Amino acid sequence: MKNTLFIICICSLILCGCTENNFNADIISDEKQDMKKEKTVFQTSSKWLPEIDVRADVAIVYGVHGNPSDHRQEHTFEERVKSWRENGYTTHFMTGIAWGSYQDYFLGKWDGINHLGEGQVEMDGDTIWHGRNVPYIVPVKSFIEYLKKEVIEKVIDAGISSIYLEEPEFWARAGYSSAFKEEWQNYYDFPWRPQHESPENTYLSNKLKYHLYYNAVDKVSSYAKEYGLSKGMEIKVYIPTHSLVNYSAWSIVSPEASLASLPGIDGYIAQVWTGTAREPIYFNGESKERTFENAFLEYGSMVSMTRPTGRKLFFLTDPIEDRRKTWADYKKNYQATFAAQLLYPSINNYEVMPWPERIYTKPYKVAGSDEQIFIPREYSTQMQIMINALNDMPLSDNQISGANGIGVLMGNSLMFQRVPTHNGYEDPQFSNFYGQTLPLVKRGVPVRTVHMENLSYETTLEDIKVLVMSYSNMKPTSSEDHKQLADWVKNGGVLVYVGKDDDPYQSVMEWWNTEDSTYKSPSENLFELLNIDLSSNKIEFKVEKGTLHVLRENPKEFVMTPDADLTYLDIIKKAYEEDAGAGVFQFKNNLYLQRGPYEIVSVMDESVNDVPYEIGGLLIDLFDPRLPVLTRKKVLPGEQAFLFNIGRVGNSKKPQVLASACRVYNEQYDEKVYSFTSKSPLNTTNSMRILLPSKPEKRKITDHAGNQLQNVKMEWDEQSKTCWLEFENDPEGITVWLKW
Repeated sequence: MKNTLFIICICSLILCGCTENNFNADIISDEKQDMKKEKTVFQTSSKWLPEIDVRADVAIVYGVHGNPSDHRQEHTFEERVKSWRENGYTTHFMTGIAWGSYQDYFLGKWDGINHLGEGQVEMDGDTIWHGRNVPYIVPVKSFIEYLKKEVIEKVIDAGISSIYLEEPEFWARAGYSSAFKEEWQNYYDFPWRPQHESPENTYLSNKLKYHLYYNAVDKVSSYAKEYGLSKGMEIKVYIPTHSLVNYSAWSIVSPEASLASLPGIDGYIAQVWTGTAREPIYFNGESKERTFENAFLEYGSMVSMTRPTGRKLFFLTDPIEDRRKTWADYKKNYQATFAAQLLYPSINNYEVMPWPERIYTKPYKVAGSDEQIFIPREYSTQMQIMINALNDMPLSDNQISGANGIGVLMGNSLMFQRVPTHNGYEDPQFSNFYGQTLPLVKRGVPVRTVHMENLSYETTLEDIKVLVMSYSNMKPTSSEDHKQLADWVKNGGVLVYVGKDDDPYQSVMEWWNTEDSTYKSPSENLFELLNIDLSSNKIEFKVEKGTLHVLRENPKEFVMTPDADLTYLDIIKKAYEEDAGAGVFQFKNNLYLQRGPYEIVSVMDESVNDVPYEIGGLLIDLFDPRLPVLTRKKVLPGEQAFLFNIGRVGNSKKPQVLASACRVYNEQYDEKVYSFTSKSPLNTTNSMRILLPSKPEKRKITDHAGNQLQNVKMEWDEQSKTCWLEFENDPEGITVWLKW
């Protein structure tokens, strides 16, 4: 029984307006309230299983017919939804919009017409497949109608009000099917042109691919809203998508930033994980995996895409990937991507994992072995500690350490000129983008990306001191972009333009060379608006209150050639310190952020030095499954750290779980007793560190039936006043009772 004093305290705290994001709020966790949040989510094509009870807020049930990669779907969509709801979860829905288990459509069952011929087709006539009888689709009118009637209506009828339309993707190497040729004629009003024959054809082809999925998402999301209203429901639609950085690097076309302007789109999931972030990139003349740096830029591009529009953004990480690697490799790269996402303090919504059934219940063939190996217990414990921290991760106004306010301009047209190669002009590993960004990130500068499509929003450039841009690998899609940039510079902005403007896409049929415009390249129009004459061979120009720097080098050279980025960095330093007056342009080998009690740091190798980053205090290492308390943490180059600083707990006298491989519910406090219920997937091991006034004299740890647990480990750390517990998890609940 709760005593009267306890109830009075709780009521007064509620009246004071405590919120779910108030880390130090002294309130009881209520399981039903926790599960109504939509802060953390995961996607699954499985019914509920005790082995995959992840304890995030939302279970996103995948596909009306399941996941096309899962050929043994034994349960209907309705059965899967019901099973998660019965176990306390809010249920959302996700499906592919460029592919999916739509065999009833592809094979003609839906309307009597075989639609396999609507797949995306390469130059040699081969269809690009996502699975058996599942092509990547050209989103023609009939496919859009199928999604409306057979997917959207069915999902809303099942009572689901949040829908995720995953990965609107059109491969850049595709564009040769009869369906695409027909769409070309309808869009351009002239016959199809093979994209491999000229840069202009490639640009026009990819621009059409972009439009087709913009239109598909618009039509399907609008219909979802309308159909929901007819049922008395308010429907939200989200787009899970790779970053613009990754789609451009992988030569895939998608609407990306433009979708944020659609009234039918409520937000995104940033699909960044080891599989995207470990893509080899150039730096200092060498191409290799640089997972943390790549992930940092990928997450940043998603923040840039959504920040001015206020749309909700979830960050995704994945503790494994499809490529066969070792579990140690998965762990190292997971930590790198996880740390990268936490360095964006304006985001605190997360997809904690995709496919828990794959992670927990299926053995993996790992590199160097013919054995199939389940996820190691220590790794699953560490992973659960990390994802449970996300349930409490606060927003923060803090900035990453370093010279903030440097932006690099990017736009959707980055996807338009990747393949094929024309006139011998190449951009290996998307190096023109990394040439602008990686020399800064590697030196501890938290560079931001800025989406050209968002320049019309006042907030897009409000915190940018120096903006870097290049048309070596993208082009402006509107003359308005230049007007907005010119106005920003004239009002005091500092712009650094980098590029030779010698790629074959400078002369494609676009606004700068059609109708009354006769510019040889888009930058000519921008320089004209800035009243700049480049014939003087000057590289620095004062433009009213602002400044323009021009560096006639293609940025890919800064990373593809050893030590070729020094002049570029000198210009950025001058632009930042002297022209913008933004402070000291500091070079260092790390990025550090403190948000609430959490401290996140990444130390770069290949940087200005090899000095480790050291953090002092009473620190819990959240990358260690045993949750040790440290007084000093040394982070080496090439490593990341995720720490809980006990000294930043506001009410240190209050008993509380500081870190755990479970989710905690039903906390109760008395003068000498602290108890709670822990829940996490079956067949996993819980590790938790608990702050208490003093060492427990008695403990009682029981399962849901009241049976005492065996093999419980417990240790006390006097300096931090914390108790460490370890026992086997149970999704039905383990009750922990501690008395001191």
